[in-house]
Amino acid sequence: MKVLNFNKLFPLIALVILFSLSSCYTYTTVVGEGSQGTKEVKEWNHYLIGGLAPVSISNPAELAGDAKDYDVKTEISFVNGLVGGLTFGLYTPTTTTVTK
Repeated sequence: MKVLNFNKLFPLIALVILFSLSSCYTYTTVVGEGSQGTKEVKEWNHYLIGGLAPVSISNPAELAGDAKDYDVKTEISFVNGLVGGLTFGLYTPTTTTVTK
């Protein structure tokens, strides 16, 4: 019976722990008086290499349309984190939600 060498297994364990410790975040901005209703518009932002290289980022003012008062929430949702994990951080999306 072969015994596993921990020194060879350690890098794999460290990598699994590193990816499992990544977390979700949320950043909220209030524009004007804040949202006056419950209508939401969502759009994904696309980044590469763990968020270092932006590919396509949404514009909250365009998502708000003609609204003067709204909330902007940018987050890494569970689905965003799952996609980022499945691509090993090469593609890391976020979601921008504008509530009018």
